Amino acid sequence: MRRSRITVAGFALAAALALAGCGGGGGDGAGGGTSAATDTSTVRTSESPLGDILVDGSGRTLYLFTEDGENTNSMDCDAACLKLWPPMEGKPEAGPGVDANLIGTTKGDGETQATYAGHPLYYYAEDRAEGDLKGQGIDRIWYVLDAGGKAVTGAVPPADDNGTGGYGY
Repeated sequence: MRRSRITVAGFALAAALALAGCGGGGGDGAGGGTSAATDTSTVRTSESPLGDILVDGSGRTLYLFTEDGENTNSMDCDAACLKLWPPMEGKPEAGPGVDANLIGTTKGDGETQATYAGHPLYYYAEDRAEGDLKGQGIDRIWYVLDAGGKAVTGAVPPADDNGTGGYGY
């Protein structure tokens, strides 16, 4: 199996680009710049501008890394990388809209990581509130998943013009 290498510099660049694309002044709903709480007990679907996508029990968006092999943690990710793309740990229950038969686990760095349709699941640290999609499409390797476990590769529509900040931006 081919191992993918992701550098810290690449993540720093991706984070800078993602933040630059978010613009200033749009409230993220989290206040104080802290990450949103995670509820890893459940994987469910939620409506988004990209269609129904997988989220955790608290509505936080879940991502797949296209370079991961099925049921493996082939991502060579150091501590800085894991801060930006933390894995969903444990084995969650199936919530509304998901197929319980597609939920599984894999071992990565000694921890049990949740999988869906064979894809290890990750969070994006810059997603600060329920419904944020700031990790979508980063480096064309990070994508949200649909209820069938497929990558949703569409771009997030631009924020609305009424000053509310749109979909987490």
